[in-house]
Amino acid sequence: MTAAAFSTADIAVVGGGIAATAAILRLIRTGYSPLWIAPAQKAGDLPGEHLSPAARPMLEEIGAAGLLRAACHRPEHSVFSAWGSDQLAERSGIVHLEGPGTVLERAAFERELRALAVASGAAPVEARLIGLERNGDGWVLEVEDGDRLGRCGARFILDGSGRAAVVAGIHAPDHAARFRADQLVALCAFLSQEENAGVEPTRATLLETVPEGWWYATLLADDRLVLNFYTDPDLLPRDVTREADVFRAMLERTTYVGRWLRDAGFSLNAPPDLVSAGTTWLAPAAGEGWVAIGDAAAAFDPLSSHGMTTALWTGIRGADAAVARLGGNAEPLAAYAEKVGRGVQEFLQSRSTIYAEERRFDASPFWERRKRAVTDAMAPDS
Repeated sequence: MTAAAFSTADIAVVGGGIAATAAILRLIRTGYSPLWIAPAQKAGDLPGEHLSPAARPMLEEIGAAGLLRAACHRPEHSVFSAWGSDQLAERSGIVHLEGPGTVLERAAFERELRALAVASGAAPVEARLIGLERNGDGWVLEVEDGDRLGRCGARFILDGSGRAAVVAGIHAPDHAARFRADQLVALCAFLSQEENAGVEPTRATLLETVPEGWWYATLLADDRLVLNFYTDPDLLPRDVTREADVFRAMLERTTYVGRWLRDAGFSLNAPPDLVSAGTTWLAPAAGEGWVAIGDAAAAFDPLSSHGMTTALWTGIRGADAAVARLGGNAEPLAAYAEKVGRGVQEFLQSRSTIYAEERRFDASPFWERRKRAVTDAMAPDS
């Protein structure tokens, strides 16, 4: 490999997702020109569509609220749920004081957010972080860009590298440890209507529990259907990620999700993708010269419906804490770490309460695991 010259900066942001991009936009607005180490965006769909109404003020803070007006996103007015009961209950978005949530076309939203950052003056270096070491009061970062290696410097690092949490993984700053509450995974598929289906699909979101886990389905603005199934890896049927028929057989055992697909003429033409969806967090989430944001700080079970909101909040507040620390004030950094830790504990308690509402499948491994004491899982993730 050949050596490449990279910049130095007061602040480096690692990652190309929502949290990292929100941090970049926030830093630019505060007058910083951060070094942005971000992989190139991948083509194709991305799972994770629900944006809470609580995210709107955060988007306004970074000048991105207008992105929600794009035609590829839609307001989420209705959620139907068969959770803890055989009956289907409806929850309307009108009950939220902040207004309804938004069903995003996730890949388009991330592209638009990144384009806004670039238009604001950001220049992402499409590379990956492979090495990290302390250098006095700052950091030396080793990055790889194709067949080039380079070294760059920064006084402070924001780690928005997702569940990989590469800064903690490479350097383990301040004895930070990764914790895991469960092994949840998701089977994810994007379905299109059959030609001449003759049915206008319902613009809604549907949740349904089964003994092995729970289903989530929602209609995107372009009338494709997002279909996810959440369970534990050891409960997955054999060959489900290789044979579409296996996933179809799972759908046949549902009451409402399968009926929605059949009645509206949605076709499952390929096996689903498998992605991690468990609750993990870094503790502490910040230390001297670094802060974790987004999934690198805390990644929640999608039951929370706050993944993207958390990404925005940690990106913005993590950037604020970094700026304050560089200005000589360490209190916001400590407060940020404390709030992330408190948020994790509050979520774990809330998650336990919600899973406990489903009593029909108490004997099944999936539901029994969710009802164990939270402390049973609170050991560093190996």
